[in-house]
Amino acid sequence: MSSDPIRRVSVVSTGSVEIHPEHVGPTWKPLYLWLFTSQRWTAPRPINAYVIEHRDGLVLFDTGQDRASVTDPQYFPAGFNGVVYDRLAKFAIEPDQTLTAGLGSLGYDIADVRTAVLSHLHQDHIGGLPELRHATVMTTRAEWRTMRRPLPESRGFLRSHIDLPGLRWQQIEPEPISDPGLRPFTAGHDLFGDGSIVLLPTPGHTPGSLSMLVRRPNHAPLLLVGDLTYDADLLRAGKIPGAGDRRRMRSTVGMVNALRQRHPGLTVLAAHDPNAATLLAGAANPMVERP
Repeated sequence: MSSDPIRRVSVVSTGSVEIHPEHVGPTWKPLYLWLFTSQRWTAPRPINAYVIEHRDGLVLFDTGQDRASVTDPQYFPAGFNGVVYDRLAKFAIEPDQTLTAGLGSLGYDIADVRTAVLSHLHQDHIGGLPELRHATVMTTRAEWRTMRRPLPESRGFLRSHIDLPGLRWQQIEPEPISDPGLRPFTAGHDLFGDGSIVLLPTPGHTPGSLSMLVRRPNHAPLLLVGDLTYDADLLRAGKIPGAGDRRRMRSTVGMVNALRQRHPGLTVLAAHDPNAATLLAGAANPMVERP
């Protein structure tokens, strides 16, 4: 990367969500135990989508939550699954907190989006899909297969809001990579072939979860991690959330922290970390090169 192909990295919030402290973690309790017994909720946390202005097109990492989820009583499933969704999270999304409005506040039009990369397919990351029929939408084959299995709603996948008519899906399979700067990751997907945006497999929250590594000359790298953590400090300490495959999350968090050791300035940006916007602002300035 001799010149910087990235002009700007920004964050937009498509509303806020309250979850249980055990969801943030760490906790010893199994998911359904804390889900149905916890009486506490966190303060509102953002529902973030990240915007990368690359010279080859505007890229989104996640698309936030659809406002229909708080206005349409039929958005979530009924029955036991509906009870589970009610217990998992409480959302607040104002009319001006759509993906289109958020992009507009940054000076972009929704039509500018060329590619939307989804960290995973849970509903608070796919909410902007109805606005993106003109763009390429990327997920992993593993995530798509998981969504297509029977009873997806019981695993957090609202198929009727994901597999929409007219969307241009691209399912990727991380391929071997030899870049020593990405160790311990040995597989990934170079989005533009210039090393500036690399998608890394980070399973655990879901089987096919992805993270996005953004690298710019003279800037510390950014790692956008979706729901691998809800707090960058907890990830740094090796603590994992209370929802997901805990063994795989521990392994993935260990790999991310090993990557951080290779890049001490690396900034981790999660979808629901209240400090994410501040962390991104702090990482925005070029690194000062010492003589």
